[in-house]
Formats: sequence, structure tokens, C-alpha cells
Amino acid sequence: MMTNATIVCRRKDREVCSWVSPVPGGATAMNVPPHSALDASVLVLNRMFVAVHIISVRRAFCLLCKNLAEVVHVEEGGYFNTYDFESWAELSAFRAAHFRSEDEDWIRTPSRELQVPRVIRLLRYDKMPKQTVKFNRRNIFARDNNQCQYCGRKFPTQELSLDHVIPRSQGGQTTWENIVCACLECNVRKGGRTPKQANMTLIRKPEKPKRNPILSLKLTQKKYSAWQNFLNEAYWNVELK
Repeated sequence: MMTNATIVCRRKDREVCSWVSPVPGGATAMNVPPHSALDASVLVLNRMFVAVHIISVRRAFCLLCKNLAEVVHVEEGGYFNTYDFESWAELSAFRAAHFRSEDEDWIRTPSRELQVPRVIRLLRYDKMPKQTVKFNRRNIFARDNNQCQYCGRKFPTQELSLDHVIPRSQGGQTTWENIVCACLECNVRKGGRTPKQANMTLIRKPEKPKRNPILSLKLTQKKYSAWQNFLNEAYWNVELK
């Protein structure tokens, strides 16, 4: 039995395309890992091939269906080719019939299978990316890799809190350099004291990251290796939403 999630893209109140994708718990005939391909991310380039954003697979396919973007597929040796939606569908059919990689994600339509692209290029977007890393809870957890900065153990996000290294009651600021992840036990133990006052030690000095920490985590996964071809030190700070 296959459990499916359906996506529909619409333009001018008419259906442009729809497709079906395996979701967790559903058996598939494609020998793909037991997770939804829709959980993957897609790197977005502007018209000049500069990385500007990261979006969901759903959003990427809607842009492709509406001819607002094209797929940028990196070949061996770092060369790449571009495809509109229909030519990408044809390439997907060929690859589905002849070879697949464990690092690829696939979705199913009523009539065919489509490979999830890793990179797309907007055809009419020229703006350059923002060069700042947002100071928010998500990026702090990513910078610290969901690791308590006092005991060194990793925790799910919901079991972590944010701690002012120098408490606000002692003049501490809410900045990259003074906020760290802490497990609930360590946070309670430290209380309204500095690490020295609480006889505790930070496992590393908190600093403002030079590049987006969530993007850095994505790049540790082999399936996103193609992103490296479009990311250099000038454009590491891709904004995530």
C-alpha cells in the first residue's frame, strides 16, 4: 500500500500540473529511502547564477511548472546543464529507467517519476543575496549543532534553551557572543551566574558565524554536494526561510 501526498500548482485559476510523492510510512516501488522527498531542500540561483535562497521541493516544482525557473543539473567534473520542466521530466524518465543514485530523491506523478532537482535558476530575478546571518533561535541552535555548550551533550531542539553567558542582571547583552545553547539541567544549575561563578566551563567560545550555520549543516550531506559549485566565500550567507 502506498501513502501519497499530492501537490497542485495553479496559474490563472487553472491547474498547471500536479504530482504525487511518497510520504513517511508509505511503501514505494522506487526503492527510495523511507522519508518524503518533499523534505529535501533546493538551492535557488538568480539569473546570474548567484545563490540567493533555499526553498522547499514543493515551491521549486511550482516555479518550474510556471516557467519561472529552470533546473541546473551538475554533471561529473563540475560541468552543468540547464533544463526546463519538460526536458527535466524527459531526463528523469531516462535516469529512472537506467540508473539511480542513493543520494537522489524522487517523486511520482500519475504517469511518471521525477527526480528532485538540487539547484534551480530563476529566469527573471537579478537581486543579489543578503550578506548577513540572521540572529535568531534557529541559527543559534544550528551554530551550536544542538549541543549544550556546558555539558557537551546533544539534545532535540525542544529540550534545549538559550542561555546568556553573562547574565542580563550583570550587564550581559543579547548577542552572538553572549548567547549559547544549554540543556535545561545545565541552565538551571547555572542560574543567574556567570560560568565562573557557577564553576562551569563553556566547551567553546560563542562567536558570530561567518556563514549561515544551517547552510553549513546542509552541506555535510552528500546529496547537497552540487551546491558547492555555486557557493563561494562571497555568497555563503544564503537566507533561509
